[in-house]
Amino acid sequence: MVFARTGSVALIGVDGVVVEVQADLEPGLAAFTIVGLPDKAINESRDRVRAAVVNSGERWPLKKLTVGLSPASVPKSGSGFDLAIACAVLAAAERLRPESIERLLLVGELSLDGRARPVRGVLPAVLAAADAGYAKVAVPQATAAEAALVPGVEVLAVRSLRQLIALLGGEPEPEEPPDPLFGSGPDPALAGLSLPGIGVRHSGEDGDWKKDLADVAGQFEARRALELAAAGGHHLFLKGPPGAGKTMLAERLPGILPPLLPREALEVTAIHSIAGLLPAGRPLVRNAPYCAPHHSTTMPAIVGGGSGLPRPGAASLAHRGVLFLDEAPEFSVRVLDALRQPLESGEVLVARSAGSMRLPARFLLLLAANPCPCGRWSRRGESCECTPTMVSRYQARLSGPLLDRVDLRVQVDAVSRAQLLQRESPAESTAVVAARVLTARERAAARYAGTPWRVNGEVPGHELRTRYPLGPEALRDAEREMERGFLTARGLDRVLRVSWTVADLSGSDRPNRTHVRTALALRGAHIRDAPPPEPCF
Repeated sequence: MVFARTGSVALIGVDGVVVEVQADLEPGLAAFTIVGLPDKAINESRDRVRAAVVNSGERWPLKKLTVGLSPASVPKSGSGFDLAIACAVLAAAERLRPESIERLLLVGELSLDGRARPVRGVLPAVLAAADAGYAKVAVPQATAAEAALVPGVEVLAVRSLRQLIALLGGEPEPEEPPDPLFGSGPDPALAGLSLPGIGVRHSGEDGDWKKDLADVAGQFEARRALELAAAGGHHLFLKGPPGAGKTMLAERLPGILPPLLPREALEVTAIHSIAGLLPAGRPLVRNAPYCAPHHSTTMPAIVGGGSGLPRPGAASLAHRGVLFLDEAPEFSVRVLDALRQPLESGEVLVARSAGSMRLPARFLLLLAANPCPCGRWSRRGESCECTPTMVSRYQARLSGPLLDRVDLRVQVDAVSRAQLLQRESPAESTAVVAARVLTARERAAARYAGTPWRVNGEVPGHELRTRYPLGPEALRDAEREMERGFLTARGLDRVLRVSWTVADLSGSDRPNRTHVRTALALRGAHIRDAPPPEPCF
């Protein structure tokens, strides 16, 4: 037999494309050629695979060898094709039975001594294999738990090429000592593969997210807005002087978000697997991710991109979680405005010369900003050293179209001495608030059963106005704000979404005028001829 084939996966963004790896041996001068749009890492696999085969005690065929990666029109990248290439070559050389690998999908890198090394993106690769009808996959032992998350697929966890050959040939497995590099700590084989400067954190599976809302002194209106944002998936803008607690509030937002649903957990895990950001020992991300990039981060690192095929950025790494932009006006204006599309659609469309792709990006955006460059500006103008022009220029860095997509805009005032030194704070803990958020989300999920939405922040405005209409009395204040030009059509839709969340938190079946007024007040609207709305929950 001079021809054999097996399967592997090429990752395009966060999706996998099944690739047929073919090996053909012909008489002639010994050569090794790989065709099918391989990148440099795949071309270098010729030396890795040859050394791994020889150091595993097998003979390398001294013939003209051609390895084809089909479909040839799909770009392939990374070292994850090593296992498949090695097995295809050995089957073509009649060391393995071709039928033993024909319906087997292999993903993994080979070291020069034949050990199987983990690669990024095993979960999306196995998901693509399951969709293509593969029932068995072989992956390095270090990523076997990740591959086992896909139901209906048998996973072969291999430590070396020697062990894989024995398994496929029905031979006794050789004694393979465990790799000393892979212990209980972080996986060194994945070190350096994550995107730098993104600031992704994972809350613990056993509740070891220690930041509690009870630690925040005062800021009751901001705490209420945080609860609303978590319950309805609403974007939030916190504006106030330095030291008021904006960052503290943002860091406590993931703690009040409910655990991810199984489908959402697989989505998030697939993205973080590609980026090499899975927590050590936790193959499945169960809690909402928290991503806080530095304000110097570039646009490709935020929305996705890079040379060649685009890769996920912070917006995708925060999918189903929180994207926190601290010191938001310090970010590039182009970076901030690039978020306008994913805020509406929940995905990023990135186009490059090598191809275009859609990256999931349904995150909860949390912006924090000082009122001016020195941070001490207020309506009374006390202690501020900035000129009016400086203040206007600083605040204008957050464009109107971007802020129009933010549901909640809250002024965070400086904490008073009495609030800061109070020994027994009346503030509620994260556990108490998280329980209310979960109840509100369950009410919304029951209301939207049979639809693609689960939280109020995802429902299109047209659907809210037609399928879930409010009475004319409830919308009187919102209509007045539109007539005065202080509320856009998009702004009205977002007020309706927040109103439904306020109603869910208060246990009401439908928003009333008080709920709408609360939503308007938290959006920064100033309602005439009426006292400020009372808390509804």
